Amino acid sequence: MESLQQESILINKVCEIYEKVSKLETLKPSKDVNNLLTQLVLMCIPHSSINIDTLPFNVQEMRSKLIKICGEAEGHLEAHFSTILGSFENPLQHLTLFPYYSNYLKLSLLEYNILNQHYSSTKEAPKRVAFVGSGPLPLTSIVLASYHLKDTVFHNYDIDHSANLMASRLVSSDPDLSKRMVFHTADIMNVTDELKDYDVVFLAALVGIDNEKKVEVIEHLSKYMSPGAILMLRSAHGARAFLYPVVDPEVLQVGFDVLSIFHPDDDVVNSVVITRKFGDMANTERDHNRGEAGIGSIIPSSCKYCEFQAFNSPLSRMKMIHE
Repeated sequence: MESLQQESILINKVCEIYEKVSKLETLKPSKDVNNLLTQLVLMCIPHSSINIDTLPFNVQEMRSKLIKICGEAEGHLEAHFSTILGSFENPLQHLTLFPYYSNYLKLSLLEYNILNQHYSSTKEAPKRVAFVGSGPLPLTSIVLASYHLKDTVFHNYDIDHSANLMASRLVSSDPDLSKRMVFHTADIMNVTDELKDYDVVFLAALVGIDNEKKVEVIEHLSKYMSPGAILMLRSAHGARAFLYPVVDPEVLQVGFDVLSIFHPDDDVVNSVVITRKFGDMANTERDHNRGEAGIGSIIPSSCKYCEFQAFNSPLSRMKMIHE
């Protein structure tokens, strides 16, 4: 178990990086930005038992500001590479230029396998998927549509019109994806009846950086999503919570049945939470039975070592699964 001294050292190092990065004139890609944020990610990825909720108020405040800084820097990085990729005749053939493309391949495979475990065996693959917070470089949608859900239509929502223009340019030359990737410029809080059309909704980690906003978005989705539809969210665990917001499973109980939570322990930074909108009791019961039968033993090859939580009722038990 990580000692208090080790936790203190980690927190001090994170605070040092925050002090440096918060003083930069810009968070657009540069040597200083890249070096500082790379250091931050590398120190937060190793397994840590640190409990973010127990940190002092000043550290909590620093963490909130740091997550916003990371989110802004991530947006600049994606826009930068989306512009580069968009300059090619066939942008999708050059996705490996993005330095974290391999992470998206792993995360998308992880999410696809988790979705497969809980999506009803009586249904075909999801016909319509929404991704909320897709950004200028919608790699999750692109990877899922290209390799895993090859007949599914993806509706990508982002509040930034320029981000959608960059994103749509990436798939416009592809005869298949240009037909199956739709981009909507909208605040998801203003999207209502359309949400009932989706079998699965993905919520990006940085949609609702503040906890209150995240709860508002989840409650909105709960109100308008179709009963039985799947909501997949990205969260964080341990020291990775200095990089991304943490989704408290309790806030999901307003309208969702939490099916499982995966905490990857490799270079995939985000945890994955899968839930089902209340209303399809037969499918919910089926998933619970499968959970009791050891469904968690099916782990994607990209996830070297994961924590798995199977829910008969929220937070009922945890398993550790090794590949």
